[in-house]
Amino acid sequence: MSCGLESQTRQEGLTWLITSTTYGTWLPGDPRGFVGRVRDARPDDPTTIARRIEHDKVNTDYDRDIPGLYAASKGSLKRQPVWLTSEQAKVVVAQFELTARYRSWDLHATAVMANQFHLVVTAPVSRQTDDLLRDFKSYASRELNRRWGNPRGGTWWTASGSRRRLPTDDAISDAVRYVLNQPRFLARWLNPRLGTIEQWLHRGE
Repeated sequence: MSCGLESQTRQEGLTWLITSTTYGTWLPGDPRGFVGRVRDARPDDPTTIARRIEHDKVNTDYDRDIPGLYAASKGSLKRQPVWLTSEQAKVVVAQFELTARYRSWDLHATAVMANQFHLVVTAPVSRQTDDLLRDFKSYASRELNRRWGNPRGGTWWTASGSRRRLPTDDAISDAVRYVLNQPRFLARWLNPRLGTIEQWLHRGE
């Protein structure tokens, strides 16, 4: 299925698959996989003098199952983990859409689970991915705080997240389908110009 972008959008901006987690629910070293700066280089990693490497490129496997790192991360938690409710997830999805509209970014799809979110967005080349991640999380936090108050400890999200660039239409389509196919979503959204969620889920059947 075409994602409706074609090459024009790629000339005007860059498209990203952005992921972040709620506080304390998905830690560095997690057996499920994680994106973080690790000391363990892989054979196909580029030559670098950096002591730590972050595997966050498209089509790159996540690091996973580093028990020592996981134990250290868990021991450093200062408060209880944050788990979103279904109602809170719906608020986050709605705020993501509003944030993208306010910033004139092109949000293609998003899904929010109890402990993480994924979104696919196109933004101007001049915008750093740190800006995208910060704005989506901060505006969502503001709305969550307005409705439910600050979470115990003061933060809803982990400090960072994964930013994977999607360089082709096929990569964007794959990412949109990945986001919509999250098995434990509490809320999800697809840009109406891309069709319906059901069309994307049943594509190829």
